[in-house]
Amino acid sequence: MATPASNRRSKHPKAPRTQLLPFRASHGGRRRGAGRKPNGDRAGVSHDARAALAARFPVHVTVKLREHLPPLRRRDAYAALRAAFAAGCDRNGFRLVHYAVLNDHLHFVVEAQGRTSLSRGVQGLLIRIARTLNRLWQRRGRVFADRYHDHILRSPREVRNALRYVLGNARHHAATGRMVAVPQAIDTFTSAPWFDGFRETIVVLGLEAVVRPVTEAHTWLLTIGWRRHGLLSVAEHPA
Repeated sequence: MATPASNRRSKHPKAPRTQLLPFRASHGGRRRGAGRKPNGDRAGVSHDARAALAARFPVHVTVKLREHLPPLRRRDAYAALRAAFAAGCDRNGFRLVHYAVLNDHLHFVVEAQGRTSLSRGVQGLLIRIARTLNRLWQRRGRVFADRYHDHILRSPREVRNALRYVLGNARHHAATGRMVAVPQAIDTFTSAPWFDGFRETIVVLGLEAVVRPVTEAHTWLLTIGWRRHGLLSVAEHPA
């Protein structure tokens, strides 16, 4: 007797029909620019377009190292840094005139022909520094935490304040208990030994045997202008 068609079991059952449900776009998920923005010590340098730069203005540049790297204010690290400064202090319209080496960051006072010259000069100098330090520390990878910060110095007073800040920055850190010592009259981890703008007469023994890590200033503001507000004293601290 034949089995009714309604009672037969299909050898190939139909797959369940997929139901398509509408999916609303939400605010979650990984995407560019998402998440809480860092602040405090973790805050990075803004990536907004930088201001135009005229060749007559010096610039104060600051760059910070990544966390957990060896301190820079050691004899071997400082010797390596001076060699990198000397090799990159005067290239294609970019001039490194003053600097300060702190344990985890660097300050520069520089001149450049314009914004492009400044960007290329600073980037080239930082690449040179990173390679030098990685070779010294026998490591690979990034050395600097973020892009550099720059502040254009447009007046004699601004330039004098920047020089006082850069050359005296370690004393400021020492005064606030930040594990920096400056036992000499000037901070020898800066370009102060090559600076001719102190009121006092400073003699650094053995300086003639050290390759000069900075170059001469060309701008009026950095050669003559700032002196109209008075020479610096070794006893001055940054405001």
